[in-house]
Amino acid sequence: MSTQYFTATSLDGFIATEDDSLDWLFPLGDVNSTSYPAFIAEVGALAMGASTYEWMLRHAQTVTAETGAAWPYTQPTWVFSTRQLPAVPGARLHFVQGDVRPVHAAMREAAGENRNLWIVGGGDLAGQFHDAGLLDELIVQVGSVTLGRGKPLFPRRLTQPALQLQSVRQVGTGFVELRYRVPRG
Repeated sequence: MSTQYFTATSLDGFIATEDDSLDWLFPLGDVNSTSYPAFIAEVGALAMGASTYEWMLRHAQTVTAETGAAWPYTQPTWVFSTRQLPAVPGARLHFVQGDVRPVHAAMREAAGENRNLWIVGGGDLAGQFHDAGLLDELIVQVGSVTLGRGKPLFPRRLTQPALQLQSVRQVGTGFVELRYRVPRG
């Protein structure tokens, strides 16, 4: 079991625009030609921040058109938010706040021994899992665009020990996928 931060970023390191738009992402390629289908098949539980969850709610029609359902995940999902958010009917959601450690333990239990945990987003939430020593891997699909500003990929300084590059894969003409192992300090 690994705790993985799988995301897409612009070349200049932003996962979304300052108003949480992902419109820049979709013209760059087809998700089915990436490692995502194999990745999601191994995921047993998810964690996401409120902005990511609210994006899913705002774009339910787009999500439905792409996946066939307004909520595309069968896995239990923990949504970190300090605000009341509406639930998606039929989704296995847990609304939480605070320390990521007890949530990680609950996710591990729900996922089972051989399934991975996905930190969907955002960057700060992934950083909190890292700060708690719970993040094992970063899988970053770097898009061939720049945004100039927005929501950062990973708002943490990681210099010692540095991330360990595991693989590089070109995905069409719009992406390169980088896999990094997070070393234990």
